[in-house]
Parts: sequence; C-alpha cells; structure tokens
Amino acid sequence: MVGVFRRSLSFPNKTPNPPSKKAVSHHNRSISLPCRSHPLISQLKDKNNDLKSWASKPDTRTSAWLCEGLSCLKNVHDYLDDILQLPQTQESLRRQPQWVESLLEDFLRFVDVYGIFQTLFLGLKDEHLAAQVALRKRDESKVVLYVKARNRMAKEMGKLVSTIRCIGVHPSSSETVSVGDAELVGVIGDVIELTVSVSVALFNGISVSFASWKSSWMGLRLSKRAKKNKVEEGIEEFQQVGLESLWGLKKKADEEVRMSLKKMQDLESCIGGIENGSERVFRGLINARVSLLNILTQ
Repeated sequence: MVGVFRRSLSFPNKTPNPPSKKAVSHHNRSISLPCRSHPLISQLKDKNNDLKSWASKPDTRTSAWLCEGLSCLKNVHDYLDDILQLPQTQESLRRQPQWVESLLEDFLRFVDVYGIFQTLFLGLKDEHLAAQVALRKRDESKVVLYVKARNRMAKEMGKLVSTIRCIGVHPSSSETVSVGDAELVGVIGDVIELTVSVSVALFNGISVSFASWKSSWMGLRLSKRAKKNKVEEGIEEFQQVGLESLWGLKKKADEEVRMSLKKMQDLESCIGGIENGSERVFRGLINARVSLLNILTQ
C-alpha cells in the first residue's frame, strides 16, 4: 500500500532580516518506508489463523467440525483469489515464474483429488440411500453390498490421503524472492499447507471410520491403542452406525430397526453437508488455479 501524505504548502519568507534560528519544518505525518502490504493480505492471514485455530479445537471429530473446516477453507480460497486479481500481486508473481508453475501444479493436484472425492462420495451417497431401503425391508443381502461399498471407500480415501500429503513439497527454488514479495509468498504457502491439513482431516477421517467397519466385518481384534486412534481420528457420526446394528435384521425387534434407521438418516444429513462443503472447496480451487494461469499467460 502506498503511504498517504498530506500536502504542505511553503511560502517565501518576506522578512528582510534572516532569522537567527533555522526554520523548523513541521510534518503532519512521516513514513520512512512505504507499506506494501495490501489489506486483503492481512485479512487472508486472519482467515489462515482461524483455520489453524479450527484444527486445534476438537476432542472428538464430528461432521459439523469438518463442515466448519471446509467452510473456512473455502473463505481462505476466496480471499486468495481476490488477492490474485490485484495488479501488484500479478506483477510480483510474474517475477517468479518457476514458483508460480509449482503453484499451478499444486492446485491441479488439489482439483484432481477433490474431483475424485466428489465422484466417490456421490457413489457412497447412493449406496447409503439403498441401504436405508434395505433396512426397512430387512434385506440383509443389500446391507452386505453397503458394507462392501464402505470398505472400498476406506481404501480409496487412504489413497487420497497419501496423494494429498505430497502436495506442496518442492525442492528449493533458484529464484530470489525480494523482501517485498516475501509476505505474499508466505501467505500463499500457508494456504497450500492449510489446504493439505483440512483435506487430510477429511479423507483420513472417512478412511479410519470405514476401515473400522472392515476390521469388525472380518472379525479382526484391534489393540486398545489402535481402537483409541480410530475413535480420535474417525468421524463421530460415521462411527455411530455400527456394523452390529445392520446384521441379523430379521431377528431384531421393530424398535431396534427404527433406531438403526434413525442413525442412518442422521448420517445421510452429515454426508450431504460434507458433500456440499467439499464441492465449494473444489470450485474455489478451480478459480484459484484459473487466476494463476491467467497471470502467466496474460
């Protein structure tokens, strides 16, 4: 930001005799160096700090907590996109083409991962709706298909976690970053790091929650520590629908089936919230990458 100075007017001294003392000039405001930081960068820093605070909040991870994180992440990307529209930002990034190329690669991988997630999650949503119908009809054969779908989801989410953790890891750049550009580089780097952090919490939470189903289904016994880690890293609502509530449907009392169905309906709402939140992040990632691409091509 360019410093704002008040205009001062000076008039010739009409006194015939020079003053005995030197005239002292008075300034309303004095700035030694111009402040280059744009208010949007400060606001983005605040949003980044909000997201860091979010990550340290929960004792247990719920779908509401995940949706809050996705919403905060979308706000971060919106502010980033606004900053990328600034002429001074574009000028700064054009001086660092290699770094911008790395950012483009990062955002492309983010977009790919979230695109895969959207497809997988849509399939899970369909399987979940079918499982509720099977629950009402006490059709255990369809429940088996649902359990298999969740186990596949756990495996695929694990792959996404591995992919997302590699984003943002680059060798040192040979380009020299000026002091004036360092703040911009730092805040964009924080956005990349926080996007990885939120994404890992989302994908890993689903993977851990569904993997515990697989262990139960196969009759595997977990150590106390492993069970504790699964509870801490998993999503609470996903873990509340236990495998035991879906087996032996024909022998269960009507009230038991109704309670299981209620949990499934609650989980459906959670799935919808996560789906909407991740879709908004997906669109934000696309917008940011388009803005970066425009900077290099204009």
